[in-house]
Amino acid sequence: MHSSMPPHDQLGDLLSRLWSHIGPRRRAQFMLLLGLMIVASFAEMLTIGAVLPFLIALTSPQTLLANPLAQPFITAFDISSSGGLMLALTIVFGLASLIAGLLRLGLLWASTQLACRTGADLSINIYRRTLYQPYAVHVSRNTSEVISGVTIKANHVISNVFSPALTLVSSFIMMIAVLSVLLMVNYLVALSALAGFGLIYGVIVRFTRKNLVANSERTTIELNRAIKALQEGLGGIRDVLIDGSQNTYCDVYRSADLRMRYAQANTLFISQSPRYMIEAFGMILIAIIAYVLAQRAGTLTDALPLLGALALGAQRMLPVIQQAYAAWSSMYGSQSPLRDTVDLLDQPLPAHANAPPAMAIPFEREIRLRQLDFRYTSDTPWILKKLELSIAKGARVGFIGETGSGKSTLLDIVMGLLSPTDGGLEIDGVPITTTNQRSWQALVAHVPQMIFLTDSSVAENIAFGLPREQIDMERVRSAAQQAQIADLVDSWPAKYETVVGERGIKLSGGQRQRIGIARALYKQAKVIIFDEATSALDSHTEDAVMRAIESLGGDLTILIIAHRLSTLKICEKIIELGEQGILRTGNYAEIVG
Repeated sequence: MHSSMPPHDQLGDLLSRLWSHIGPRRRAQFMLLLGLMIVASFAEMLTIGAVLPFLIALTSPQTLLANPLAQPFITAFDISSSGGLMLALTIVFGLASLIAGLLRLGLLWASTQLACRTGADLSINIYRRTLYQPYAVHVSRNTSEVISGVTIKANHVISNVFSPALTLVSSFIMMIAVLSVLLMVNYLVALSALAGFGLIYGVIVRFTRKNLVANSERTTIELNRAIKALQEGLGGIRDVLIDGSQNTYCDVYRSADLRMRYAQANTLFISQSPRYMIEAFGMILIAIIAYVLAQRAGTLTDALPLLGALALGAQRMLPVIQQAYAAWSSMYGSQSPLRDTVDLLDQPLPAHANAPPAMAIPFEREIRLRQLDFRYTSDTPWILKKLELSIAKGARVGFIGETGSGKSTLLDIVMGLLSPTDGGLEIDGVPITTTNQRSWQALVAHVPQMIFLTDSSVAENIAFGLPREQIDMERVRSAAQQAQIADLVDSWPAKYETVVGERGIKLSGGQRQRIGIARALYKQAKVIIFDEATSALDSHTEDAVMRAIESLGGDLTILIIAHRLSTLKICEKIIELGEQGILRTGNYAEIVG
């Protein structure tokens, strides 16, 4: 999934691709948020605009009373004295500050809510699109990258790209508002301050963007390594404990985690450090402005109102400029996880993703493979070549062959998990394509060597994939009875509510396999495929499981892959696969003889 970083000027393309995955409802909320940003910026303008007459009233109220521009305000509030003017302006300035503060608080709440809800939308969308990908896609990539994309990278994109993007827009609007007022107060000072601050940030951007991109790349690579170490260490915990290899996995995780944290710290430092330079520069600038204004006005008292307005404006603008820079550096330093996240969001959904559950395809006669060719990619060797095979409905067919002979691949094609490179799969003469694949899979169940069990009840594992409230308990009991595990389950205190533990760790191998058979029967599948389902069992348990398989209804088509030929005694036909195809076919006696 992950590739080398492209040029930095592609950040806009990544943001455009991300925006295309944000739904209409969130886009409408974003427009409302934009409106709130504009209102909040006007409130800031009002606050800064109100401070100038407020300070003039404090230092020279008579001057303000005589000002023609103030007459409408004085008349409206029936002000006749300097004390009344002071009180009115104090109230106005206080209300303006309060309103601006409340609007900023509301803007913060709305921004964080929108960002978090958008993050949930994106994470769910990634997970959904990933689950709908073809089997060939899943076997070709490492799940650690997908897990990090669904969880950590999606959250990272929201906190380090989407939220900063909202901050950047808000800061830009606020900057324009504050600058507009400062230009009206003293355009020369405002432009000088903007040029000075802009020059400092411009130099910083010039020298830090390559470092930000490198940190982004390092963070993504090491995150994938850390998750891979976690998965492998915990997934193989039995072997880790037996071999005493804890330190090996800890060292790999430690190395990846430390490098990732270092890159993150470097990015955070780059984004936060300029504020201290700017604050120092701002204090120097205010001191210079105070000196110049005092010299021009004659006394500092005369210059105080103008200086106060400029100081308040600078106090508002400096954090806004820093927020804008921090937002830019966060977005710029998150291109790598952003790219991985967008790539996952761009995964295509099949046509049936939004369709109702597929109706089963008619299956009355046979499964047929015609001139079947298969290889995984154009540069890998052929696994199957010109294979011809017919399997009658209700047949018990076994498959044997050396490792790599294509047994599991062949049955993956029968199950519709893999598509033939050439030739095809037909059911009663009807070719299976992407349009009717789900209708065929509605009839197929799979019992692998390692049954996947969730950390939930026996009933939930038999009725796999269904919400608890939709489980038909009579059907669960019937499936368990056919799989010859009902008596055992009924002997347990919690019966079908017994929790099996993560991956069924509380059950024996034979019990797990029979729950897998019961799951296939609950689905009411017409074709059940056992892919080396008994190879990890001892001979006694294997015999019990095979008896359960043999007792299944005669209308079920059963296909079995096995390493041991003795496992296939119940099969009426055994097919031996070799290099690229079928070596021989016969019943058990013929194959043994």
